[in-house]
Amino acid sequence: MANTGDNESVSDAASSALDDPFDVMLIGWSFVRSKLLMAAVELNLFEELRKEPGTVSQLMTRLDLNERGARDFLDALTALGLIERTGDVYRNSPAAARHLIPGQQGYVGGFLAMTTEFMGAGWESLTAMLRTGKAHGQESGAVPFAKVFRDPTLLRQFLSAMDALNGAIGGVLAQSFNWSEYTSFADIGGARGNLAAQLLQAYPHLRGIVFDRPAMRQFADELAAANGVSSRLTFHGGDFFTDELPAADIIIFGNVLHDCPVEARRELIQRAHDKVSPGGAVIVYDPMIDDERLGADNLLLSLSMMLQSPAGNEYTPADCQEWMRAAGLEIAGAIPLPAHATAVIGRKPVSRAEGSPLSA
Repeated sequence: MANTGDNESVSDAASSALDDPFDVMLIGWSFVRSKLLMAAVELNLFEELRKEPGTVSQLMTRLDLNERGARDFLDALTALGLIERTGDVYRNSPAAARHLIPGQQGYVGGFLAMTTEFMGAGWESLTAMLRTGKAHGQESGAVPFAKVFRDPTLLRQFLSAMDALNGAIGGVLAQSFNWSEYTSFADIGGARGNLAAQLLQAYPHLRGIVFDRPAMRQFADELAAANGVSSRLTFHGGDFFTDELPAADIIIFGNVLHDCPVEARRELIQRAHDKVSPGGAVIVYDPMIDDERLGADNLLLSLSMMLQSPAGNEYTPADCQEWMRAAGLEIAGAIPLPAHATAVIGRKPVSRAEGSPLSA
């Protein structure tokens, strides 16, 4: 079934009328939460708390903070669940320990700092995008996100963030789908292969392919070696819009289709159908909008995609299922995933002439 967790929370919130004028104004001031988190990242608060928890006075000394704002700053972060307080001692929350400590797998702080800059500029042009349909910087040919792939430092920050997202998704996808029926998969646009590595670690009989830009090869080789899956994971460098897709029992498109025009989505799914084994499957996951279109977070993510990508936007599971049916796939269901994502699964039918699939 589709991811409904966000819908339930949003529906509950929507059922409470915004009677207080300050509640309305707080929606307009939502950016203050972003500024709070980025200030904590800039001050290396989470790294300091990893070394040792501390009181307000101790953290004032360690971070060179003034007394005037320190307690409210720390307590605001506590209220948001980013740090915890026991008595008068502050420490990292589990979420901060996983995702806000520099150098750790799953760290997203560097990527946040990078994207906050150009996403903020993008959201300032929301009104223009709503009138013209054009992404921020599109008319000048300077779409901000494109620079990520030209700068090795930014690219590593991007890949670190993708590892965090795919790290959360990979474990659930491994458990929620019956991989024992299959022997191979290809992760199209799989970055440096973090999700692929997790699937291979969970299922020693599998072999995997990651298909992405040639610039990813070095990073993919590093990750495969670090995870002990080099002998079963192959990297294919190329452009999946123009180059032939690899053949496999399962083809995965993760966080790929939402950056494409609708016709390109249809074409990629059709090409994947043609390449998967009879009885195999195509798996698509993205931060999909719920079919009732009530989940605020993924609707906002869709607008973010429109601001950053000339053709990008999020879509519903029903949209994806329609594209799969048009390609000749049978819908096998949808799986709620972490990172606000939903996976839709389409199986390729087996004809009687083909017999039992995946027997080779």
